[in-house]
Amino acid sequence: MTFWLKTITYICAEEICVCLYEFYRSFKDYLHSHIPCRRRDVLVLTPWLAPIVWEGTFSRDILNAQYMQKKLVTGVVTFAVKKYVQFIEGFMSSANKYFLAGHQVIFYLFTDNPEQIPHIQMAPENRLFVIPVQNHSRWQDISMSRMDIISRYIRSQFQYEVHYLYSIDVDVQLFEHIGVEIIDALVGTISSWQYTARRESKSYETRTESQAAIPKGEGDFYYTASFYGGSVAEVYKLTRACFKGVMKDRENGIEARWHDESHLNKYLLYHKPTRLLSPEYYWDAELSRPRIIQVKRMCSVHKNSKK
Repeated sequence: MTFWLKTITYICAEEICVCLYEFYRSFKDYLHSHIPCRRRDVLVLTPWLAPIVWEGTFSRDILNAQYMQKKLVTGVVTFAVKKYVQFIEGFMSSANKYFLAGHQVIFYLFTDNPEQIPHIQMAPENRLFVIPVQNHSRWQDISMSRMDIISRYIRSQFQYEVHYLYSIDVDVQLFEHIGVEIIDALVGTISSWQYTARRESKSYETRTESQAAIPKGEGDFYYTASFYGGSVAEVYKLTRACFKGVMKDRENGIEARWHDESHLNKYLLYHKPTRLLSPEYYWDAELSRPRIIQVKRMCSVHKNSKK
């Protein structure tokens, strides 16, 4: 009897092993066919285990299927004040085509010249709201007021209309698809200028008098304020904290080195992003493209200082 029990057990175990092997082989084939190979030439994971999104590190088909099931709405905030109205058509036309294409997006355009907004044919799933905003004499004040405006509108309007919210500069154009791979709770974009810089040479605010100051030896990545976002709740906390820092500096008669971007970097140092976007997602037009940048999804626009 013992002999037969051992024999049956052995046969069952052997069949289970065969089944597991077949499952593993099928699953491995699925992964190879649906998920791109991991990039080995760039950093794809932060020390706190947040993914860094590069071309070749995700499958948009899989992510799209998951995103569609959740029926999420994403908002985009941009500011076109004074001469920056000239960039609206280029930004909106390209964003309407390439930003979360096929998904529902609401664009919130803040401007001091609503009557100058050109007619833009929106995709069926997208909407555009033009919101009047006060002008400021200095561009630095315009830049720093954005955090306050975004946080106030999150509380009064955006939280009821969208699940995720992203702030994007208007003086950019999209050239490739930016999809659901950017969606996460708190998202920062690594600056194309600072990606290869040593920590000591990054453009952090270092004056201890400023609320944006980052102590010497601290800091991990330098983030651009031209493209950031996340869930509405997280973006609200970020913008409120940054604006409080701006106001405290103003009371003390100091202005951070790179204005709202300095405060953004201070916040993201102590509130780690859950996802980072590589410089592919915001590339400065003044820079030549290194080999690691396989695609430039969004680029700044060359500015004519005479206009």
